[in-house]
Amino acid sequence: MTIYVPSWAAEAVRALPRPLLFATVSGAHLYGFASIDSDLDLRAAHLLSPEEVVGLRTGPQTLQHMGVRDGVELDVVSHDLLKFAKLLNSRNGYVLEQVLSPLVVVTSAVHAELVSLAPRLVTRHHAHHYLGFAATQEKLYARTGQLKPALYTLRVLLTGIHLMRTGLLEADLGVLGARLPYVPDLIAAKREAEHGPLPAGAAQHLATDVPRLRAELETARDSSTLPGQVDPTAVDALHDLVVRTRLG
Repeated sequence: MTIYVPSWAAEAVRALPRPLLFATVSGAHLYGFASIDSDLDLRAAHLLSPEEVVGLRTGPQTLQHMGVRDGVELDVVSHDLLKFAKLLNSRNGYVLEQVLSPLVVVTSAVHAELVSLAPRLVTRHHAHHYLGFAATQEKLYARTGQLKPALYTLRVLLTGIHLMRTGLLEADLGVLGARLPYVPDLIAAKREAEHGPLPAGAAQHLATDVPRLRAELETARDSSTLPGQVDPTAVDALHDLVVRTRLG
C-alpha cells in the first residue's frame, strides 16, 4: 500500500531550531497500519554547533515539537548527532528503524553514511529491544483489549524475528504479517479508527500466536548468525562521522 506523507512534512520538521541532518517517518505509517486519524511521527537528527557542545551554554540534545497541521497531529522528535550515534550504538531498535526508514522527509550526505553504517552496528542483542517492546505492548493489550497494542505486539515480534534471521530490517506489518492470514483484517480495522476495538475472533488468534512468536524470536536470537558484539571498525567509523560533521 502506498503511504501518504503530507507535502508539508519537510517544512514542519525544518521548523526545529537547529540544522537537520535527516528526518524520516516512524510510527504507524512506517509499520503499515496508519489509520485515517493517526498522528504523523517524524524522527530526526540535528547538529549542535561546536560551541554548544564544548562551552558552558550547551545546546539541546533533544528537540521536540507537537502540534496540529491540516487536521493532522504532529509528533516531531530530533536528537543531536552525538546522542543519536550513541543510541545507534546501543542495540536500540527505535533509532535503527528511524535511520533506515524508507519514508525519508529530509536527507543529507551524513544521513547516507548513517544508513551505510547502521547494518554493521546490528547484533543479536537487538532482540532484547524487540522482546522488551513486545512485552510492554502485550501488557497494554491485556489491560485494554484494544486493537492498536495488539498490532504493535505482532509487529515488533515479527520485526525482531526477521532481523535475527536475515540481518535486514523490515518494519511493515503488511509485509511481515503475510504468514498470519488474519493480519490483513486487523490492519484494515486499524485504518478505520486509531483506537478501534479488536475484531471478533482475533483474541483467540493472538492468545496462540503471541507466545509462539515470542518463543520464535528467542530461538532466532540464539541461533542467529548476527555477531554478538558490534564491529569495532563500524564504531570507529561512526566516531569519525560525528567528529567530521561537528567540526566541519
